Amino acid sequence: MTTGPADRLESHTAPYKEAIVTQPYPYIAIEGVIGVGKTSLARLLQPRFGAEILLEVFEENPFLSDFYADRARYAFQTQIFFLLSRYRQLHQVAPAALQRAPLIADYTFAKDSLFAHLNLHGDELETYERLHEALAERIPTPNLVVYLRATTETLMARIAIRDRPYERGMDRGYIESLRIAYEQFFATYQEAPVLTIETDGMDFVRDPEALTAIEGQVRAALGEGIIQQPLPHMGLPQPAHLAGMRRLGEFQRRQEHQEAVGGGPSDRYRSFLKLTEAVGRLGAALAAPEPQGEMASLHQAMGDSLAALIRLANEVGMDLEAAYREWLRQSNRPSA
Repeated sequence: MTTGPADRLESHTAPYKEAIVTQPYPYIAIEGVIGVGKTSLARLLQPRFGAEILLEVFEENPFLSDFYADRARYAFQTQIFFLLSRYRQLHQVAPAALQRAPLIADYTFAKDSLFAHLNLHGDELETYERLHEALAERIPTPNLVVYLRATTETLMARIAIRDRPYERGMDRGYIESLRIAYEQFFATYQEAPVLTIETDGMDFVRDPEALTAIEGQVRAALGEGIIQQPLPHMGLPQPAHLAGMRRLGEFQRRQEHQEAVGGGPSDRYRSFLKLTEAVGRLGAALAAPEPQGEMASLHQAMGDSLAALIRLANEVGMDLEAAYREWLRQSNRPSA
């Protein structure tokens, strides 16, 4: 039986410690063994989430090519350079980026220790662990880790295809040990929820359906709930202050701010009447014939109804997203 991209997606949420969320946007980290497609997926998801992107810069490490040639001799230098480089990026860049937009990274800081335990021993490993522990406290924790899984055969094939100079002649045994280490690492990982995606036989770079399936899994794992897909603009440009806004809660907070600036007394009954009027116009638009020109009036009526509902919710101090999630829970309906 042939399976589609969605059939090859496995989602699980491991037990994880509660992180203190200090940023207004989600932080997504993509993980997996060398060659699995972390950077490619990060680049492809970036425009779909309106996100900023943080990519690991392997080429800056002056010890990397020497490490692949003689891992025992150059492991400590390579590992410490990567540790400090990853810390610099996540400590200096990530917090500011998360104030502007969602952030997608093609690595996690936590996985750095995975490589260290694979390559370091004795005093070198002890020194590394002390430094890693001190630095880890100062960087943000992802809201979601997307773990891309693949067999060693698939990984070796992808490494060969991308043909990076320092990866030529990559030892299969090292990739296999790294794959096993990743499996063990995520079996006990508790820093954040983990979405596991099986990538064998999946080509999300060339298959839009596969990429869309992954996007849907990520949004569901983030618990975004009510996601309003971009509406037709009827030929009009989208206002700059609305760019990137997709969640219902964001629109509700923006309207609440506008109403607070505008001032005036609260009037729940008047807001309720405006909602009923808007719904009445929506009913009339739905009852009308359906030539192409009627879509504009339906679009307007739907927008008016939602705006009136948001205004009423602000009047009574209710979070619409939270109310809808509770309705879904009580109705035993899926939230995404």
